[in-house]
Formats: sequence, structure tokens, C-alpha cells
Amino acid sequence: MSKVTVGKKVPDFAIPTTTGRFRLKDACGGKLVVYFYPRDNTPGCTREGSDFRDLHSQFTKAGTTVLGISTDSLASHEKFIAKMGFPFALGSDEDHAVAELFGAWKEKNMYGRKVMGVERSTFLIDAEGVLREEWRKVKVDGHAEAVLAAARKA
Repeated sequence: MSKVTVGKKVPDFAIPTTTGRFRLKDACGGKLVVYFYPRDNTPGCTREGSDFRDLHSQFTKAGTTVLGISTDSLASHEKFIAKMGFPFALGSDEDHAVAELFGAWKEKNMYGRKVMGVERSTFLIDAEGVLREEWRKVKVDGHAEAVLAAARKA
């Protein structure tokens, strides 16, 4: 069950990232895009991260920080960043507490078995910590562009 609602303040959360510990309350003053993705170095996740990477300077111009989160370890994230050249941090949510906060930890059907995992989801939080927009069950194509357009308006 998601604990975040569009139009409401997002509860503070903390997560270890590739650039140190991230806290939502420390990010206030600028907009934040949090995108949850299932796994480092998989085709869809690589394309999604690359799209955010390619638009990163435009997100920065829009006063928006990008943070990618998966349940992979920091060591895995560091290799993924080195390989792909991501200019933003990746958060390690190994106990999936942040994914649960955002309602991105879901039961999924993998080859006929039910498993729990991250549902590809993105959230735009404004400078006051209010959730402005959410995208659930994300399809990668064109997604980063749609998030950038929303960030420019927020």
C-alpha cells in the first residue's frame, strides 16, 4: 500500500546512495525525481537510466535532481554507473522500505510464479516536499521526456 499521495507532502525517508546517505528533507529547496527500477544492467533499466542520463543537463536547468532506486547493492550500482556514465546517484533499497513507502514494491508474475519486486515507477516531488506527479507501471519509451516536461511545469 502506497503511503504517498499526489498533492500531499512525502514522508521523509533516508537511503544509502552512491554519493552518500540521501534524505528527502535535505533535498528540499529543489525538485526531485525519484525513479524506481527493477535491476541494474537489464535491458529496460539500462535504457531508462540512459534516457535520464541523456536529459540530465535539462533536468538540472529545470532545478530538478534525479535519483534512481533499486534493491541492488551499492557495489552493483557503482559498476552500473561506471559502465553507463550516469551523472546522478543510485540508491540501494535492499530491504525495499523506500519502494514500499512509494507503493512500488508489488507482487509480480515471473514465468508463472508470483514474486515480490519493484514495479517501474517514477515520482516528481516539488521543492516543498509535495508529490506533484506519479507514473506507475512505466513503459520506458518516451518516459524520461514526459517526466522532464512535468518537472519544467512544477
